[in-house]
Amino acid sequence: MKKIINQPDNVVSEMLMGIEKANPDVVYHSGVEVISRKQKKDNKVGLVSGGGSGHEPAHAGYVGYGMLDAAVSGNVFASPSPDRILKGIQEADSGAGVLLIIKNYSGDIMNFNMAKDLAQMDDIKVETVVVKDDVAVEESTYSTGRRGIAGTVFVHKIAGAKAEKGASLEEVKEAAQKTIDNVRSMGMAMTPCILPAVGKPGFELDDNEVEIGMGIHGEPGIERTSKKTAKEYAEIMVKKILDDYDYSSSEVALMINGLGSTPLMELYILNNEVQNILKDKGIKIYKTFVGNYMTALEMSGCSVTLLKLDDELKDLLDFESKAPGMRV
Repeated sequence: MKKIINQPDNVVSEMLMGIEKANPDVVYHSGVEVISRKQKKDNKVGLVSGGGSGHEPAHAGYVGYGMLDAAVSGNVFASPSPDRILKGIQEADSGAGVLLIIKNYSGDIMNFNMAKDLAQMDDIKVETVVVKDDVAVEESTYSTGRRGIAGTVFVHKIAGAKAEKGASLEEVKEAAQKTIDNVRSMGMAMTPCILPAVGKPGFELDDNEVEIGMGIHGEPGIERTSKKTAKEYAEIMVKKILDDYDYSSSEVALMINGLGSTPLMELYILNNEVQNILKDKGIKIYKTFVGNYMTALEMSGCSVTLLKLDDELKDLLDFESKAPGMRV
């Protein structure tokens, strides 16, 4: 195992220290692995998200003006504990309540809801939404129903903008839920990744194998197939998304997301193919995002996300973000 780390047990805390040193607008809370905004805005709805580490820039990279108020990190690919999440809620609270944006994994749902109960005992009003945008599988070992993957970033962006505009907790939750209802994603993996504490790949793929629909923690996909062209990958992923949700005659936001080690060259090639397919189907692209938004350590692969837009979602998507993971 070759990684730029010190001790495997310290990777999360040392990473968050590095994030704090690179971004003067955030503060790292040692011991509870929380990154929060340094300055609070009174009576603004607070947004908290988080999960296992290893998906950077998610989630700490999305703390900042226009997006999250706090992000909570668990160990690599492991849900943060309720006490960590409670600290994130406390840091995000400025009197108008807090919305928790949770990805649909059983550990995350359990721990975030436990933290919600603890926060409400302290008279903090807390609401939740659950992101489940992955069309690859209906059920998995790690989640009840669909997994939450890169579409979560659009939920952060839109809910963050709504909160920044002064909306109530109920209104911010409504905007987040609208995004969840209209977003779909599909991914694929070409190589495994190595957890620092384990030191070896969590699964194996032959040199000629690709797993279609693999999750961001290495969860099984829908099939293993031989390597294909970028056009063929685009056709497979877009077809699965469009079979699940009717985007016909729609205006969409498109995200081509890398899983950690896929070169930008390849992501832009995939973007070209996806956009050609969508154009042929009469689906208009309003805004495109290409890059690493929700990764899986050094896994090679990608995901495609589509979000159906209306005038409200366009306005919120265009709203300024100063979060380092998505500056708009």
